[in-house]
Amino acid sequence: MNEFLSGKVAIAGIGATEFSKESGRTEMRLAVEATLAALADAGIDPAEVDGMCTFTMDHNPEVEVHNQIGGRELTFFSRIDYGGGGACAPVMQAAMAIATGVANVVVCYRAMNERSWYRFGAGTAMTQSPTWLAANHYAWYLPAGLSTPASYVAMAARTYMERYGATSADFGRVSVAARAFAATNPKAFFYGKPITLDEHQQSRFVAEPLHLLDCCQESDGAVAIVITSLERARGLRQKPAVVRAAAQASARGQQRMTNFYRDDLTSLPEMGLVARQLYAQSGLGPKDMQAAILYDHFTPYVLEQLEEFGFCERGEGKDFVRSGQHARGGSLPINPNGGQLGEAYVHGMNGIAEAVRQLRGTAVNQLDGIEHMLVTAGSGVPTSAIILGKD
Repeated sequence: MNEFLSGKVAIAGIGATEFSKESGRTEMRLAVEATLAALADAGIDPAEVDGMCTFTMDHNPEVEVHNQIGGRELTFFSRIDYGGGGACAPVMQAAMAIATGVANVVVCYRAMNERSWYRFGAGTAMTQSPTWLAANHYAWYLPAGLSTPASYVAMAARTYMERYGATSADFGRVSVAARAFAATNPKAFFYGKPITLDEHQQSRFVAEPLHLLDCCQESDGAVAIVITSLERARGLRQKPAVVRAAAQASARGQQRMTNFYRDDLTSLPEMGLVARQLYAQSGLGPKDMQAAILYDHFTPYVLEQLEEFGFCERGEGKDFVRSGQHARGGSLPINPNGGQLGEAYVHGMNGIAEAVRQLRGTAVNQLDGIEHMLVTAGSGVPTSAIILGKD
């Protein structure tokens, strides 16, 4: 993988709509707006796009988005399953397509009206046919009241707390830092609205031990990124963000956030597998990352991701955030756009865009000395991640 992928492709353009709770337009229009913005950012004519990649949960067919932007011929299209776990996988799919000559310009996009059209965090209903295997395992959890993503994560979070001495306040420190970044990001939904640790602790429980402010937003919006060869990207409008490594992973006992039959609920082995692949591909390690975009759908999993990627030892995620290393001015600032807790929840695509801005030096909360950034996808599910770097 290192020989055929690392350093061969780059993100050449990024685009997004505004992030809101009521977009007032269709998801298709959001997808088209973000895609055209990303192509304009790169300086690439929409007619040149010959590849499209998105999520299985996206409602906008690749062919239709391609038609709407004025595309001509499409030679590659794919979709990634497992919700937020697929956040970085479209980049990997696009990179493989370009590195193997299947496509030349690939757009990855995600568009959603998950607040105004439907409530994304409302939980799982047993409406699917019982012959659908993916629905069957929920039959073991729903009678016990485990019906929402928050409730699934709460089980693992409580186990982590009891084993390693983490507290609700430790989870809150993740949220406080994210909202502090969002407060100085005009694009963030929570711009100008920081929170204190006391406010986090006073917010209502959603699924104990998770408070409301431990849970990401539900957002309307879209994000798109344009990927092409590094050679091509070097001659375009923006500084390229080079794909140094990309990986997907699923581990033993994996399900969809309900990994209750694993021996250990306090780790994320799928993230550990991704980490090993990324570091092997890129020749980089934890000390080479100046900042990170860690998927923050729920705060407890941020601590575990820090451990899986080697930024601290097992069980020491709590100490990492207690010392403020994840916050503004820390040794590894996390989610300087505000993350999904503070900016928007667009299945992690906005985090990829932020990593590109940091590498370009154009982020609103620009960090110093950025050479490489880790970007992760949803945890607790089959997942993915990438390392981006300067050219």
